[in-house]
Amino acid sequence: MAVSTAITAVAHVASHLIPPRTAFAISSHRLSSLSQSRRLNLSYLQRRANALSPRRVVVRAARIESGGVELGARAPDFELPEPLTGNVWRLDDFELYPCLLVMFICNHCPFVIHLKKDIVKLSNFYMKKGLAVVAISSNSVVTHPQDGPEFMAEDAKMFKYPFPYLYDESQEVAKEFGAVCTPEFFLYKKDGRRPFELVYHGQFDDSRPSNNTPVTGRDLSLAIDLALSCQPIPTNQKPSVGCSIKWHPGTQS
Repeated sequence: MAVSTAITAVAHVASHLIPPRTAFAISSHRLSSLSQSRRLNLSYLQRRANALSPRRVVVRAARIESGGVELGARAPDFELPEPLTGNVWRLDDFELYPCLLVMFICNHCPFVIHLKKDIVKLSNFYMKKGLAVVAISSNSVVTHPQDGPEFMAEDAKMFKYPFPYLYDESQEVAKEFGAVCTPEFFLYKKDGRRPFELVYHGQFDDSRPSNNTPVTGRDLSLAIDLALSCQPIPTNQKPSVGCSIKWHPGTQS
C-alpha cells in the first residue's frame, strides 16, 4: 500500500514538472536524434562500401607518359615465362615475322582495363595479317600481388588473349626496353635479315578512362598498317599514357 502511494505521488509530481506535450517533444527529439544517427552511420557505411567495391574504377594511380626511347632502337633480347601455359618465350621466337608489337600491360591498371577488349580485337585482326604480338607484365608483386603470375593466367584466359602474356619478375626486361607505364606500346619492324627496329612508340588512341572519347585504336592501327605495307611511319607520335610501372621497393626504373 505504501509503495503504491509513493508511485502515485511521483507520477503526480512528474505531471506538474514536465507537461505532456513537452515530454512528448523530448521523446520525439530523442527518436529523431537516434534516427539521424543511424542515417549518418548508414551513409558512412554506404560510402565505405562504395569505396571498397571492386566494380568502381577510380583513377588514382601515378599517371605517366611513355618516352625516352629513340626510334630505330633495336628490340632487346628477352627470355620470359608465360604463366598460362608454362612456356618460355624469347625474342628469337618472332624472327620469322615482319613486325613485332610488344605491349607492357598489367591486370589492375585502369588505363589497361579501359583498353583490354580492344587490344584483343586489334591483335586478333593484325595477327592474321602477319603481325607478331607479345604482352609483358613487369609490376612488382610485392606492392601489387593482384598482378602476380597466377592472376595473369586468369586474365589471359578470361579475355582470351591471342598473344603470349609474359611475366617479367626481375623487371630487367622492362628496363631494357625503357618501359615506364602501362599500357605502353613498342612496334618493331624488320628489314630483311636486319634485327627488329623500333618504328612506333606511342599511344593506342586518344581515349582515356574518364575523357568520354571512344576507343578506336586509331593511332596504333595506322602505325601497324604502314609498317606491314613497308611505308614510312610519321615520327610525330603521341606518347602512351597510363599508370607507372610498379617497381620493386628500393629499386629505381
